Amino acid sequence: MRTLILFISVFIFLSCQTEKKHQKPNWLLGKWIRISDKPDKTTYEFWNEDFTGIGFTLKQKDTVFKEILSIILKNDSLYLQVTGVNENPTLFKFTQQTKNSFTCENNLNEFPKRINYFTQNDTLKAKVSNEEFTIDFSFIKLKD
Repeated sequence: MRTLILFISVFIFLSCQTEKKHQKPNWLLGKWIRISDKPDKTTYEFWNEDFTGIGFTLKQKDTVFKEILSIILKNDSLYLQVTGVNENPTLFKFTQQTKNSFTCENNLNEFPKRINYFTQNDTLKAKVSNEEFTIDFSFIKLKD
């Protein structure tokens, strides 16, 4: 009987750990506008319920940058997939995650090698970096 209870307890514990490991960041969902942009540009990130999204920058009414974003589960790990910047999709593996942040990395990519998203008060922050430099982004949520 003790063995059965121990087995069930370990099974439940491991099940909870696995579920938390693959928890996608709900705080990311919504439509965001960059508040730290250059005066002649406006950058947006729109994240859908299925954790697909788009990031784009407008200069007046012209799109000058666009990327398709997805958070996917692959080989039992979460990845941020970025499409539209390089010839093929680029995968960034989640290396750290808390209830209001995540960091993902791809050391084979020239720039960025590391992407960090986190919330601070009502602001969505993002940092993209490699060994030489970092670009910081600050977004606020758009009203629906």
